[in-house]
Amino acid sequence: MGGETNDFPASQVRRVVIAGGGTAGWMAAAALSRTLGKVLDITLVESEEIGTVGVGEATIPTLVTFHRLLDIKEPEYMAAVQGTVKLGISFENWLDIGHRYIHSFGTSGKDHWSAGFQHFWLRGRELGIASGYEDYCVELQAGLHDRFAHLPNNGINYAYHMDAALYARYLRRFSEGFGVRRVEGRIVEVETDPGSGFITALKLEKGSTIEGDLFIDCTGFRALLIGQALGVGYEDWSHWLFNDSALATQTTAVRDAVPYTRAIAGDAGWQWRIPLQHRVGNGIVYSSRHLDDEEAKAQFLSSVEGEIIKQPWPVRFRPGQRHRCWERNCIALGLAGSFIEPLESTTIHLIQRGIVRLLQSFPQQVTRVAIDEYNARLDEEIQHVRDFVVLHYHLSNRRDTPYWREIAEMEIPATLRHRIELFRETGIVFHVPGELFWENSWVQVMLGQGVVPRRHHPTADVMQPEDLRRFLDDIRTRVLGTARQLPAHMDYMRSYAPAQRPSTGPA
Repeated sequence: MGGETNDFPASQVRRVVIAGGGTAGWMAAAALSRTLGKVLDITLVESEEIGTVGVGEATIPTLVTFHRLLDIKEPEYMAAVQGTVKLGISFENWLDIGHRYIHSFGTSGKDHWSAGFQHFWLRGRELGIASGYEDYCVELQAGLHDRFAHLPNNGINYAYHMDAALYARYLRRFSEGFGVRRVEGRIVEVETDPGSGFITALKLEKGSTIEGDLFIDCTGFRALLIGQALGVGYEDWSHWLFNDSALATQTTAVRDAVPYTRAIAGDAGWQWRIPLQHRVGNGIVYSSRHLDDEEAKAQFLSSVEGEIIKQPWPVRFRPGQRHRCWERNCIALGLAGSFIEPLESTTIHLIQRGIVRLLQSFPQQVTRVAIDEYNARLDEEIQHVRDFVVLHYHLSNRRDTPYWREIAEMEIPATLRHRIELFRETGIVFHVPGELFWENSWVQVMLGQGVVPRRHHPTADVMQPEDLRRFLDDIRTRVLGTARQLPAHMDYMRSYAPAQRPSTGPA
């Protein structure tokens, strides 16, 4: 629950202190200052001596919405972060070695209120009149053909590839424009009230003290406030998610950027490729129980393209979540609160959801009921994301290494097992309103990983075969026609948001 005492201080929240910068800290600063900056005093404390993980360079469409809420101008933002468009993720070697499918951000076909499009497609497949499921989604076809442009009425769903360090710098400028005060310094002590257990101040290395009413922990895996000072424990999910290590690097671009992230499964994990306008972000995510660090580095460096700009840097992590992301007057965002793994680019989304939920329930004073509601809703969201990521591993047919054989034998969460069995038996997708991944995401990944439902909804049988053929053909013709008329992705980006030369200054 929210804490051991029933007597929370009655003081109003006026001073917000954000501990840590990076993506999480500056996203929080940007949203709070843009929304409540006129009634809050917001201070962000960070030290240039402390590095950030700095690999969160692929996003999902919710960030587009977040930027619209803050009135961030997209061309300006994309130029500043050397950004490109992301229409989905190309999963390579996941079902089997040599197999590929794309999980796109779009919708496929046209649903009926009683049944999703997949049921009509399954019926068409039985009759031999449906082509591949990928032919009925504009975003997926645009990705396959390396094309993109904005369409009227938000007619194409997309996200971004971006330089994470440049993004933090961009948000710093934005936040300071709305009154955020940045303080340089290393936190050496977190002071708490002996009665309430509330955090009262952060003491910095050079002696200064930053007092506040509400504290946001963006100190990464160290979790200086929520974990070390307040003692909130961490639930370990490594029995479901084996990967605990990563290496990341940057390389020069050898070709135009494609509008999707590549996720390439390997012997004991997978590699990412994230193409920006000026370079490519690369990484390997692996299980240290199944692959030692030197072998992982050798495999990784032998597979990257282009010249290495920055020597690989290691990241150690433990998949899981904090028992409570809001404890007393402290909210953990980003890696301080949870980390699943990079596979579906959900880290920035979970930061964003934590911020939006905080803004929607922002306390005039801290109360237990608000804390409990925040934690309950965030728990649900994180667990849905966890299940979606575990899905990719569980449905693999690979048995070629100990890593994949052990994954095949592991027990999965009961919530995920239900979703898979329901889809396999009925073609129906279990979906909680408001959860991150839409029904079509579950359909695309389960079909892509080889799960074909045994039956379809009877609504699809109502249409005569010729009517169903016309229905499917019309959708496919429209999708393929729209995708082929789009310009090449990088031709569009060079005219829409040409990359700025990164500045060397802090802001």
